[in-house]
Amino acid sequence: MKIRIKDNSVRLRLSKPDLDLFGKEGYLEEKTEFPGSTFTYAIQKLFDGKTLDASFTDQKLTLFVPKHIVQEWVDTDTIGFKHELVIGENKTLFLLIEKDFKCIDGDLAEDQSEYFDNPVKTC
Repeated sequence: MKIRIKDNSVRLRLSKPDLDLFGKEGYLEEKTEFPGSTFTYAIQKLFDGKTLDASFTDQKLTLFVPKHIVQEWVDTDTIGFKHELVIGENKTLFLLIEKDFKCIDGDLAEDQSEYFDNPVKTC
């Protein structure tokens, strides 16, 4: 699972094994070690709810995904889901979860064997 944070947006990308595990277990977590502390990010199945949600406590970012969305994401070709979470007056946090696709530019810097086939075949 990869994370991208920019301004007020958070995007998680899951590989095939990540999505399979998340579909079965309902939870997936990664950690990044820093000197003196650890940043943790996770995705968790939420049994109730209609949209994506998020929390950040104790240096842990968790994206919550309603059960019906998890099922559709795992069982179909749906690439991902997004939601603008209201976090204050005139403030939102953009949340995006998506399947991680193989690069089409031939980038061999990382092993992409567990990524989803990219539906776009050329740049």
